[in-house]
Amino acid sequence: MPPPDFVVAIPARHASTRLPGKPLRTIGGEPMVLRVAQRALAAGAGEVWVATDDERIADALAGSGVRVAMTSPDHASGSDRLAECARIAGWSDDALVVNLQGDEPFAPAAGIAAVARALAVSGAEMATLATPIADAESLFDPNTVKLVRDEAGDALYFSRAPIPWHRDAFVQDRAALPDGTTWLRHIGIYAYRAGFLRRFAAMPPGRLERIESLEQLRVLEAGLRIHVALTPEPFPPGVDTPEDLARAEAHWQALQR
Repeated sequence: MPPPDFVVAIPARHASTRLPGKPLRTIGGEPMVLRVAQRALAAGAGEVWVATDDERIADALAGSGVRVAMTSPDHASGSDRLAECARIAGWSDDALVVNLQGDEPFAPAAGIAAVARALAVSGAEMATLATPIADAESLFDPNTVKLVRDEAGDALYFSRAPIPWHRDAFVQDRAALPDGTTWLRHIGIYAYRAGFLRRFAAMPPGRLERIESLEQLRVLEAGLRIHVALTPEPFPPGVDTPEDLARAEAHWQALQR
């Protein structure tokens, strides 16, 4: 089934604590933000927008076919920045928007299209992706966000904790994953209608969101649906640190051989 018509919006803030100027760091000689936008174009997006607060990022995208929304530097989150982007772009409430993080230079085109398709097919307020966890180290890592979903594929909860907790197996051993159970890692890509994006950005942070520092919990706390599809292709790790950037460059060079 082909994906529905969709646009991609990429929040790109210049001031990153762990990797200052991250969107402009180069991979294969091109700014990372441009590499991310190229993945969105390859996925078949009708429009690709970068929402930024820095003219240097806009300048780096000149002539690329990517549109730029100059947004306020005061936004607390990427969702807030994209809500302003939606206003600048003039999207209708029904426009299907994929929120692709600006540090995903190797996001698979098939995965970007899949999250758009998941939103359209499910009718949920929001859609996202997940992939099975293969090792216990990832399951117990609080930087790896886990999720559980119901039989229809809708999210029940997201957490930094290892969920579901295997009561019997983990009493005995936490070094390996027991057989017969699948754990899911959340992939931080989202799809929603532009009207819901505006509504989401206007909602106050929820109690669970503040505890876990996971913005998507705001939706579940409000009693709304997030549909979770399995990614059709792996998402390589994003770029958050200088070490990540070095690995990304090595990965890029390997792909060119």
